[in-house]
Amino acid sequence: MSNIIERAKLWLSDEYDQKTRAEVQRMMDEDLPLLEESFYKDLEFGTGGMRGIMGSGTNRINKYTLGASTQGLANYLKKQFPNKQKSVAIAYDVRNNSDVFAKIVADILTANDIVVYLFESFRPTPELSFTVRHLSCDAGIVLTASHNPPEYNGYKVYWNDGAQIVPPHDTAIIAEVQKVSPSDIQFSGNPNLIKTIGQEVDKAFINDCVNHIGFTNKGKEDLKIVFTPIHGTSIAIMPEAFEKAGFTQVHIVQEQAIPSGMFPSVKSPNPEEPEALKMALKLADEIDADIVIGTDPDADRLGVAVRDLSGNMILLNGNQTNTVLIDYLLQQRQNDGMDGTEFIGSTIVTSDIFFELAAHYNVECKTGLTGFKWIADMIRKAEGKQTFVGGGEESFGFMVGDFVRDKDSVTSTLLACEIAANAKANSSSFYEELIRIYTKTSHYYEDLVSIVRKGKDGAAEIKQMMDNFRQNPPKELDGSKIIRINDYQSSTSKDILSGEISTINIPQSNVLIFYSEDGTKVCARPSGTEPKIKFYFSVKRKLDEFSDFMASQNELRLKIERLKNEFK
Repeated sequence: MSNIIERAKLWLSDEYDQKTRAEVQRMMDEDLPLLEESFYKDLEFGTGGMRGIMGSGTNRINKYTLGASTQGLANYLKKQFPNKQKSVAIAYDVRNNSDVFAKIVADILTANDIVVYLFESFRPTPELSFTVRHLSCDAGIVLTASHNPPEYNGYKVYWNDGAQIVPPHDTAIIAEVQKVSPSDIQFSGNPNLIKTIGQEVDKAFINDCVNHIGFTNKGKEDLKIVFTPIHGTSIAIMPEAFEKAGFTQVHIVQEQAIPSGMFPSVKSPNPEEPEALKMALKLADEIDADIVIGTDPDADRLGVAVRDLSGNMILLNGNQTNTVLIDYLLQQRQNDGMDGTEFIGSTIVTSDIFFELAAHYNVECKTGLTGFKWIADMIRKAEGKQTFVGGGEESFGFMVGDFVRDKDSVTSTLLACEIAANAKANSSSFYEELIRIYTKTSHYYEDLVSIVRKGKDGAAEIKQMMDNFRQNPPKELDGSKIIRINDYQSSTSKDILSGEISTINIPQSNVLIFYSEDGTKVCARPSGTEPKIKFYFSVKRKLDEFSDFMASQNELRLKIERLKNEFK
């Protein structure tokens, strides 16, 4: 604790403003547990950038942690592009203080003689990715904490290709940030270097979104859609995007169309959770809608609910939605004629059905670590040699083509609706299309369990869990012998039967994956952006006939439950 107090005392100097000093002093006098949580570590870039609780301290989001990151970024940009006028695009979401933080970040950049393109108001994260390339910027920043609770905010950095930073840029920027002291941060900006952007960029973004899904207009006027932005940024774009794409029966959940960083109508603004779509599902039943779509606060992820074989609305998981989206894109690509350069992107925790679909359409499936920055990295490395069709990850993220280099709920929403409209016009449905895909691959079923462990003690407990799995790995998964263990922290893949160990050629990460003889896959992964550890369960079996689906689904569901019990 003495080390933490010494760290906190540094924030009592004149380098920090009066409000910050007062809050740190209050914690030292009255709330040592909060002081410890606020100062026991520095915020770091994870899979989604820097994200944390707002407040004073090195482990909090505030003007100084953001300031150091931005000053470090500015210093790095000066080294990377020494003989040109540098520019950065900045967007922000609806969260509390996002607009304030965006202006602070903009001022620091302009104080460093960097031109800033700042959105006039909140915008979706995928539009920021688009804007970086559209305006030929050197970097981009978005202020967001995605679907985290209201007390959080965050900061994601993009490079000039519109993708989130990866090595070597991320580590190099962090090295620059670590050199920055509070007195180095140039807070006094140059307003002449801030250029406000808005509708002109919106229209360009929407046009590209629509162009990437415009395979057919079949049935679009007959599809009844319920949409909710869950109080987030997509309300700034989606109504016009729906209209431009030709969807006329769009019903927006009005209570959740009001932008708010408090997300007042939900426990969590996370479209992965059925509770977040409760209002939308209720409206869907009232008007007999065909599809429900909800986006998270920064509009990079989407939850999709459709009618099952009994006519009931069910929320699909990310793997199910992405399976239908990627299969449709591959079908269209096949119809247009493939040239052999196509590939799709996935992650190590996403369903292995992506590999089966790639084999079915004779394209390559590339996989990377969790986070769309790694899919974008695949695109960057394949530029000019291969064609990216689409890609996704299980956590409700998908990307159509490469005009946006991050997960993109705007284009993905339009694509999901086009698929649903086309299916309805052909006397089918989105859900039936999913089942038909299972009959040509395997029938996959996945589930996710997240265990939250907050704070310093929670981080230690999560570390101990991973240590235990490495020291005493399971021998079987629901009675099926484990045949391979992939440890991405040591970059090793061990064949249990032969004992042979091979090298995994992707960046290191604290992830363990167990594979068994019957195709079962279980992954353990601490989150890079939240205080939790995630367990991903995936099972599969052969599905010969469409009519066998319900029995097969029930069998796989029971298998997942048994696996959960095994892992307690």
